[in-house]
Amino acid sequence: MRQVLSYLLVLLCATINAQVKNTPLPTKQQLAWHEMEFYLFVHFGPNTFTDKEWGHGDEPEDIFNPTQLDCRQWARIAKQAGAKGIIITAKHHDGFCLWPSKYSTHTVRESKWKNGKGDVLKELSQACKEVGLKFGVYISPWDRNHPKYGTAAYNDVYVNTMKEIFAGYSPIWELWWDGANGEGPNGKKQVYDWDRFKKTVKTISPRTVVFSDVGPHIRWVGNERGIAGKTNWNYLDTVGFTPGLGAPHVDTLNQGNAFGKTWIPAECDVSIRPGWFYHANEDDKVKSGEQLFDLYLKSVGRGSNLLLNVPPDRRGLIHENDSAALMAFKKLRDENFAKNLLSDAKAYWEISEEAFLKDSINYRTFDRRGAYGINSQSFLVQLPELRKVNCIMLREAIHLGQSIENFRIILFNNDRQVGEINGTTIGRKRIVTFPVQTITSFKVTLKDRYGNDNVSGAAAFLLDEKLVEK
Repeated sequence: MRQVLSYLLVLLCATINAQVKNTPLPTKQQLAWHEMEFYLFVHFGPNTFTDKEWGHGDEPEDIFNPTQLDCRQWARIAKQAGAKGIIITAKHHDGFCLWPSKYSTHTVRESKWKNGKGDVLKELSQACKEVGLKFGVYISPWDRNHPKYGTAAYNDVYVNTMKEIFAGYSPIWELWWDGANGEGPNGKKQVYDWDRFKKTVKTISPRTVVFSDVGPHIRWVGNERGIAGKTNWNYLDTVGFTPGLGAPHVDTLNQGNAFGKTWIPAECDVSIRPGWFYHANEDDKVKSGEQLFDLYLKSVGRGSNLLLNVPPDRRGLIHENDSAALMAFKKLRDENFAKNLLSDAKAYWEISEEAFLKDSINYRTFDRRGAYGINSQSFLVQLPELRKVNCIMLREAIHLGQSIENFRIILFNNDRQVGEINGTTIGRKRIVTFPVQTITSFKVTLKDRYGNDNVSGAAAFLLDEKLVEK
């Protein structure tokens, strides 16, 4: 009972074990979102020119004047870095709109940039289409400029603003809601009508995935460091919770809820710089390629997606230092994940005596591809020769849900055990690293909540030792 592992993520049992419990499943849009892995956040607006992180909403519109704005440069760099999309802060807390919204007087239309004829959203959405990137929009409900903020009428304004964006710049792949809620120009706070906001998006753009602290489709990971929990469930309970101060505890957001009622995976947001908007005094504080690779392991490598903020400078360009770091990050990913050491390996599955007797399977001719409902939660991967390894990747068949509670990997050099790695959840992708070991085989043992084995892929690599935590 053997099968050649012949490609990067080897299918062990992609269709085995049909969903037998009433557990949440991802939608097609969420499954597509999981495969995005890594994309860029772009914080851009008046704060870029005032050196603020949170503008007050009273900044003169003429402060926004990126004389060399080139969204094609942003998209080109994102594509070269291996990012699969860009999400832009179309309206941050200061209320300034990067498009000429008819529902605000604090927009690019009132600025001197392009004599009031400019439209950042139009330029970026077109640039993304040209190079094959997904386009996403961040639109803050908090508005420190709009005179109706803090009144019931502002919810109408916000809904109309969303409709305007979807009408003018679709397709919008991800909509990003910040839960911040502070005072507006009249000193009042707004009571956001989240249910209405969600229904609006579902009606006008049902394929858009929506992010907030509590979804409805994607959740905040609970920190702005870009790090998912070592235990990371794609489930969450949202009844009684709202974005912002009404969200679950950050530990829950970081780890998910093992018995949550809704599929809401985590997105890890982090900036390539200390701040979210561009500041010249941070030009020498850009995260290195090695630091970004570490974040990749702690986000994508724990079943989440990585949303990396790269803020354009006052010219309207991605700074050279940021671009260089992104290219170094891409090079490290390409080099270190280029060769799957299991490409010519063989896998053997262990069948429990109970399953053998129940199904009368001749274990000598057992073909895993033809078995359904067998509780074979252990498998051994045999290499054709001694090989150095310090990274193993596992994938779960999340289209069937998430049910693997923990795993153990035992490394062998012939008959001698040379290492053991223990972990909890797997999810869409789990990347585990360890000090280099020379091995001939390794055994994976799984604990599945329902006695299934929904691992859909396995791979092994030898990473640059400088990139692996000791």
